[in-house]
Amino acid sequence: MTDAAFREARTHGVLLTIQYEGSGFSGIAPQTNARTVGGELLGAARAIDPRCSALRITSRTDAGVHARGQLVAFDTNKDISPRGWLLALTQQLPKEISIVRAARVEPGFDARGHVVLKRYRYRVLVSPVRDAFLEGRAWRVINRLNHLAMQEAAAPLVGTHDFAAFRGAADTRKETVRRLFRVEVLPARSDERILEVHVEGDHFLYHMVRIIAGSLVDIGRGRLEANAPLRALTSGQRSDLGITAPPDGLYLDEIVLDAPPIERWPVDGSELSP
Repeated sequence: MTDAAFREARTHGVLLTIQYEGSGFSGIAPQTNARTVGGELLGAARAIDPRCSALRITSRTDAGVHARGQLVAFDTNKDISPRGWLLALTQQLPKEISIVRAARVEPGFDARGHVVLKRYRYRVLVSPVRDAFLEGRAWRVINRLNHLAMQEAAAPLVGTHDFAAFRGAADTRKETVRRLFRVEVLPARSDERILEVHVEGDHFLYHMVRIIAGSLVDIGRGRLEANAPLRALTSGQRSDLGITAPPDGLYLDEIVLDAPPIERWPVDGSELSP
């Protein structure tokens, strides 16, 4: 079959909601010489349909970053139901990657054009000793943190601002205005030793959430002035902020789209019951 004929024969796109524990991966984007989430996922998809398209990844994540609600799409000419794709891919994937939902979408569907909200969470373990169950899944700091100071410093970040100071050096985009709906520091419900930085917005710059989290932690342990985030919004200078938090504690929790797919499985989770 020629490429042109294959394109015409594609019956649908597949949109996957995936989870992954990112410690053992060099990020999500497929790479030739590194183990990545995208590489594993593409390999699994092509074990089922060798002619499926390249992946369309909604939100790039770095090495060591985790996800609970990442969205990835590809096109296929295999007439397989969403349930069939989910179950078949699960058999092909390593245990660190889970497919939690599959949906049928239009060929070429790219979720990046439909994002209205991304929810990130950064977990900080405040403890003088290591926790074997949280290694690689939370940033451990030994200093006691001033939770109130962190929360007060986070409040001015909510809204539409120029976040030029809150991006990594590799981000060369000229447009740096972003809108954040929530920046909040809360104790984790499951563990009193953990503080969580919740950040919600529609679009983000490279390392933006990790710079926010690192700066708030530096404020919490007294290494940075409490007005630093507000000052950085005005100055646009990265030097006005604190460190970039390590990837270990970062989770992409959810990506909300303006028009969720109708044909999906499972619909509400009840279909998973035996």
